[in-house]
Amino acid sequence: MDAELLALASAAGTAVVTALTTDLWERARGSVGALWERAYPDRASTVQADLTDTRTLLLTTDEVTPGGTDIEEVSAQEWRLRFRRLLSTHPDLAQELRRVLVEELTPALPAQQTPQSGSTVFHAAPTGHARVYQSAGDMNINER
Repeated sequence: MDAELLALASAAGTAVVTALTTDLWERARGSVGALWERAYPDRASTVQADLTDTRTLLLTTDEVTPGGTDIEEVSAQEWRLRFRRLLSTHPDLAQELRRVLVEELTPALPAQQTPQSGSTVFHAAPTGHARVYQSAGDMNINER
């Protein structure tokens, strides 16, 4: 799977979990369910039920997992993986997932969590004693 699809799956997983905690959660559930309907018609209702279960968990649990990760992050990781699996078997759904992300999921996000337009993908393959510095924003490097 190429880096662009990985980034898309990651953004979608994070956005869907955040959207599930907003008033637009049913819209997000329907949009994501429709994606699965296209790829796996027999699984769409299960995916929608899983999204409802995730919402319930997010709204009723303030717990931190034994590893110290909060439930929202664990849920986001789960949905990132599900989107990765979907895109690895159906890369033709990438354009539709982008549309869902921009039109359905992103509007549900609080302003400070809205992803920037476009995507940044970094690739690095340092060898030997090389150093790699990558940034999608400001970076200050102070070495002597």
